[in-house]
Amino acid sequence: MSKEDFAESYYKHNIIRQFQSLYLYPQINLEYTTMNIGVDNTLTILRHTPPGLYLGNDDSEEVVLLPNKYVPEKYEIGDKITVFLYLDHEERPVATTLEPYIYLHEFALLRVNYINEFGAFMDWGLEKDLFVPFKEQARPMEKGKRYLIYMTMDEKTNRLVGSSKTNQFLKNEDLKVEEGEEVDLIVSHITDSGVNVIINEAYKGLVYKDQIFDETIRTGDRMIGWIKTIRPDNKIDVMLQKPGYENIEPNSQLVMDELKASSGFLRLNDNSHPEDIKTVLKMSKKTFKKAIGLLYKEKLIEIKEDGIYLVKEQE
Repeated sequence: MSKEDFAESYYKHNIIRQFQSLYLYPQINLEYTTMNIGVDNTLTILRHTPPGLYLGNDDSEEVVLLPNKYVPEKYEIGDKITVFLYLDHEERPVATTLEPYIYLHEFALLRVNYINEFGAFMDWGLEKDLFVPFKEQARPMEKGKRYLIYMTMDEKTNRLVGSSKTNQFLKNEDLKVEEGEEVDLIVSHITDSGVNVIINEAYKGLVYKDQIFDETIRTGDRMIGWIKTIRPDNKIDVMLQKPGYENIEPNSQLVMDELKASSGFLRLNDNSHPEDIKTVLKMSKKTFKKAIGLLYKEKLIEIKEDGIYLVKEQE
C-alpha cells in the first residue's frame, strides 16, 4: 500500500469513527458545569504529565488535557491559560491553544475537507473536522467548496456539529437593536434585491442593491453596518454607510478621509495616471472619477489643474 493510499484509508477510518461515536454511541454523557465545550475557557495549570498539562477550574474537580504540542514554552503550575475546548477523535474533551475559525453559536465560512456517506467534514482550524450531516445541509455540499456554517451543539449527544441551514438560527421576533445602531454584519447570500446579512450573529437583514457600492462583496464577508429601518413585521433594512453620510458612497468617503489626512489637498485629478491613483487611494481611475464627481456635485471639493482641494468649511 502506498503512503497516499494509507493516508486516505487512515483518514476515512477516523471519519467513520467520528460518526459512530457521534451518532451510534450516544451513551457518552458530557455534563460541563465549569468548563464549556465550543468556547474559550480560562483554566488553571494543575500538573504536568507525559501526555501534556492537565488543566482545571479552581472550584471544580473537572480536569482536561492540553496535549504537549500545545503546551507553552514557559509556564508554572498554578498559572492561568486560555484554551478552546472540544472533543477529540475518541470523543474525549481536550484543550487546544489553536484558535478555531468558528465558535459555538456563531457563523463562519468553512471549506469542505471530506464527504462520505454520513455527511460533510469541514476545516475549522483544528485537528478534528467539524461534522455537517446531510440533514443539516441547505444543498448538497461539494469537497473543496466553502459554505456559511452555524455551529451548534447536538442536544442528544452534546457534540459540536455544523449546519448550513442558517435561517433556522436567526429569529427576528425579539429584536434588541434600534434604528441608527451600529451592528456587525455577515453576508449570508446575494440576491437580485441586494445582500442578505446576519446581524450581530442573531437576526436577518437586507442591504438593498442601491446601497451597495462594493462589487467584491461575497458570502461570508464580515463588515460594519447600521440599522436603517425596522419594519412592522420586524424585517430589518440595513445600510453600509453611517447615518448622515447616505449621499456619500464609500469610495467618495475614502477620498474625503485621505484629503483630511493630507491637509485638504491631493495631487490627483481626472488626468492623473491610473497607477498614481491606485498607489494613493487603492482604487481604479474609473472608481476615482466617479467618487470625486459625487463630491464635487455635493460641493465638498474643488477640482483644479494641480489636484483636488477640500472645501474649507469641511476641514
